Amino acid sequence: MSEQSTDLRETVRRRYAEAAVKVTEGGTACCGPQPVEIDENFGSTLYAADERDALPAEAVAASLGCGNPTAVADLHEGERVLDLGSGGGIDVLLSARRVGPTGKAYGLDMTDEMLALALTNAKKAGATNVEFLKGTIEAIPLPENTIDVVISNCVINLSTDKASVFAETYRVLTPGGRIGVSDVVADDVLSSAQRAERGDYVGCIAGALSFAEYREGLEAAGFTNVEITPTHSVADGMHSAIVRATKPATAEACAGATKSADDCCGVNACCTPAETPVDPTSTVAQAKVASGCGCQE
Repeated sequence: MSEQSTDLRETVRRRYAEAAVKVTEGGTACCGPQPVEIDENFGSTLYAADERDALPAEAVAASLGCGNPTAVADLHEGERVLDLGSGGGIDVLLSARRVGPTGKAYGLDMTDEMLALALTNAKKAGATNVEFLKGTIEAIPLPENTIDVVISNCVINLSTDKASVFAETYRVLTPGGRIGVSDVVADDVLSSAQRAERGDYVGCIAGALSFAEYREGLEAAGFTNVEITPTHSVADGMHSAIVRATKPATAEACAGATKSADDCCGVNACCTPAETPVDPTSTVAQAKVASGCGCQE
């Protein structure tokens, strides 16, 4: 990691640590914690009143996101959910309620102060199907193929290595797994310098990808069915957006079929739009049948 990237990560960590401390200290006041100061495009007001009322006040007060990913992730009973950059735990706790006792919600954060706050909030909420992990979203501390849904709320834009975030997200998802995140996305016409003019990095603006860059990054990692839908403006040419994508259901079969990417199922670039038969006298379908490959699509 470059020195600049290291400095940016530390700036982000420090900003969110300070936010956690503010909420924690506010909890000793007679009227409970005050929300972290933020404009109307970010924070707990983006959640429905009944969702806010069902959670500890500290989890609501620590919300710094640009959307409500649990409202669009279409979570189901029994699913395993991972929240990237879980902060005070609001999305983890909401997810835990949706997946029920047979499911599980994980939260990943690099900030000790936020993790401590999230653990306290989970205890107050009586949530037993949650687990908070310390780490970065560029190196997720979970095994591959173990998560059904990855969510995130205005955090991916804060990473200085988004390609690693997309690759790690893809790795931990089960075949057929999906992402449903809220993030800040820039119009394609805006340069990096123009994005920086509209806000700083820790304010979720300067580090935002464009619509095209976001799509290309997800597809490069292997995701399909990419959808990026803007919901509201957060600055001139900058939008809060819902991002959805899917890990192909055949990915596991391809990954385990062979050690060589050139002869997976007798097919080059197996399970991608560029796949071709290794044997030019055969078709892709014939090669897969002959090899007994599980990637029959």
